[in-house]
Amino acid sequence: MNRIVFAFFLLLLLLAIDWYVFQAVRLATADVSLTTRKVVYWIFWGVTTLSVFGILVVNFADLSAVKGLRTFIVLGIFINVMSKLFALIFLLVGDIIRGFQWLANFIFSSPEPINPNGRAIPRSEFISKVALIAGAVPALTMSYGILSGAHDYRIRRKTIFFPNLPKEFDGIQIGQLSDIHSGSFFNKTAVKGGVEMLLGEKPDIIFFTGDLVNNEAEEVKEYISIFDKVKAPLGVYSTLGNHDYGDYKNWASEAAKQANLEDLKAAHKELGWHLMMNENLPVKVDGEQIGILGIENWGAGRFAKYGKMDLAHQGTEEYPFKILLSHDPSHWDAQVRPNYGDVDLMLSGHTHGFQFGVEIGGFKWSPSQYVYKQWAGLYQEENQYLYVNRGFGYLGYPGRIGILPEITILELKRA
Repeated sequence: MNRIVFAFFLLLLLLAIDWYVFQAVRLATADVSLTTRKVVYWIFWGVTTLSVFGILVVNFADLSAVKGLRTFIVLGIFINVMSKLFALIFLLVGDIIRGFQWLANFIFSSPEPINPNGRAIPRSEFISKVALIAGAVPALTMSYGILSGAHDYRIRRKTIFFPNLPKEFDGIQIGQLSDIHSGSFFNKTAVKGGVEMLLGEKPDIIFFTGDLVNNEAEEVKEYISIFDKVKAPLGVYSTLGNHDYGDYKNWASEAAKQANLEDLKAAHKELGWHLMMNENLPVKVDGEQIGILGIENWGAGRFAKYGKMDLAHQGTEEYPFKILLSHDPSHWDAQVRPNYGDVDLMLSGHTHGFQFGVEIGGFKWSPSQYVYKQWAGLYQEENQYLYVNRGFGYLGYPGRIGILPEITILELKRA
């Protein structure tokens, strides 16, 4: 019943917004030919009809047989509504101004809203056209973010200096991937191209910092043959992210959820990646070693705290240099820095940079920064460093605007 009420309310809201915006369409096309006007009207109401149909399908049809169909239908409805809302804002501003003009005329002169020329105050054709242009901006931007931004992989390089880095590791090249979210992919060829970009850098060691899937281990199966190519001379090490546990899906039973997690662990093994579950191990080069620590997901606030840092850190005194793999960057300030000052470098992901923002030169902005203190790139506090990868994949919105998918290459040097 709740689903029916929600769908009905959504339909009424959509139709009300569309009717309001359509008045601007009529005004903006008043001077064009009748044929052109009819085409515009058909397109406008055709999109509305598709959105109405989409709302009904999403709420009442079983779409499980077609992977990703629900996501794209919801996205199409969202883009349509957001575009109309942007237009609505401009139209409301114009109508509020008209309302004040009418009120002023009613109080001080005539009950009829008149302009200086003595005619009724009309809705401005200029405002109508500006509103329609404003409405087109989010539609075009989000469409571009899907078609181009989703797989516009960028290699980001940083060199970090450490006084305690063993000399045999001086110049080591680290590759990092994070937040693959294989269940969201829709372009297998592009994903393969991203993996090839990473391998073209020839990193000495590769780390994956969590969220291989959205919810189910099944999602990664068709991408095993792509990601099992991710190899490095010193190995590939991985950890789990918050989405890997299946916490955002309603399972038939706790046993089914646990079985899914075991399947995901098996997928890491099939990929040839060493999945680190609250543990540490040495990486050795010519008699010298560094320590790799990896914990399960641990996030401040509402996110799950499966990680056990005490277990991961236990017995690491022999390592002169330590790298921690921890999916959520909030873990750094919440637990790592206050209690584990000997962790030299922590690698994270999780934020995706909200898949939206601006990065020009040294300037970067994203709504993500209002939620996460460390949300993208390299951070330093005293002698400790954190690198937050912007993510290889995407979640929810199947695209990226401004904050593009990342392949990280870190070079470690002796200070």
